[in-house]
Amino acid sequence: MASITIRNLDDRLKATLRQQAALHGCSMEEEVRQILRRTVMPVQSDSSFAQRIHQRFSQLDVDDLPIPGRQAVRLPPQWNDS
Repeated sequence: MASITIRNLDDRLKATLRQQAALHGCSMEEEVRQILRRTVMPVQSDSSFAQRIHQRFSQLDVDDLPIPGRQAVRLPPQWNDS
């Protein structure tokens, strides 16, 4: 495993990282590793875009969705033949 040293880190940023790590129940090092993983590593997905959309909204009860009322069709513009 490789290691990295980050110098001149802003004190507020370090404090925020420490708080975020504590909220997630891990060390600051692990928090930074997770942030880097999420940010730098591409997400590998075995499903298609349509499958991911379906999975995301599969729990949604479509009967509860409001259906907007229809609007009257607009008439096309009238051109003057002069």
